[in-house]
Amino acid sequence: MTTRCAVYGTGSWGTAFAMVLADAGCQVTMWGRRPELVAAINTTHTNPDYLPGIQLPPGVRATTDPAEAARDAEFVFLAVPSQTLRGNLAEWAPLFPPDSVLVSLMKGIELGTTKRMSEVIEEVAKVGPDRVAVLSGPNLAKPIAARQPAASVVACQDEVVAKRLQKACHTAYFRPYTNTDVIGCELGGAVKNVIGLAVGIADGMGLGDNTKGSLITRGLAETTRLGIALGADPLTFSGLAGLGDLVTTCSSPLSRNHTFGTNLGRGMTLAETIAATSQTAEGVKSCESVADLARRHGVDMPITETVVDIVHNGKQPVVALKELMSRSAKPER
Repeated sequence: MTTRCAVYGTGSWGTAFAMVLADAGCQVTMWGRRPELVAAINTTHTNPDYLPGIQLPPGVRATTDPAEAARDAEFVFLAVPSQTLRGNLAEWAPLFPPDSVLVSLMKGIELGTTKRMSEVIEEVAKVGPDRVAVLSGPNLAKPIAARQPAASVVACQDEVVAKRLQKACHTAYFRPYTNTDVIGCELGGAVKNVIGLAVGIADGMGLGDNTKGSLITRGLAETTRLGIALGADPLTFSGLAGLGDLVTTCSSPLSRNHTFGTNLGRGMTLAETIAATSQTAEGVKSCESVADLARRHGVDMPITETVVDIVHNGKQPVVALKELMSRSAKPER
């Protein structure tokens, strides 16, 4: 029997993952808010705004009706900007089939509440953790849409659900691994965006590979400290949802967060950088919520705090870097 899936969001990642699901044999209905883009997906079988030139599989269609997208869906994938999830989900949740699994494709921490996306889903949709899963890993949309080999992690507290999800998105080019550490997988995905900004800023300043290697490594240490404080398995951060995603984000020009940071490091203002950015760079807002989450749990995250100072407090990157490097010396562990 064909697995039916709904994907809420017609951006680059939602579209690329809809392709993965269809290639895995699922029937996929995407929800989009813009009628002209939905019409283009259905008539030309491409997404001209986000993945131009990429032909979508026959198993993918789109609608502007959230109820139509949800109809008979076994899995509901959420691929909207993390800070808009709560408002959107309040409207959509009553439409979801009562036994559907809700899957976060998002990588962010909610401002104000400092909740992870799975926590927002549980709260707003009023579902238990056995019906909530997350997908995270080194998953830049364009290479996956080009069907280049990639791997990821599908995590749910219920291992049986994780295995069902794994089967639904396993293709010849997309290899998902299961995990039950939802906390670790989500934190890896959210914090790597912040470290990606930091590495991008360093690139924009003309700094070399030693600087970037140091930021990546110490950024991973920050992420792991926060994860342990929240109950994550530290081994998760050495895997695809941790190190794998971090290295990809910090090294690829396709990374929105890295590109955003590079523009800041070159001297562009926050307003200028936002104006030059066509898609959401999750780390721009999440750096504040990650820093807030760390403070609430007494976790030291100096790179994250430095990014907040540069992005939101107007501190010049050269000044922020000098302050970061002048911190008191410490043992590595």
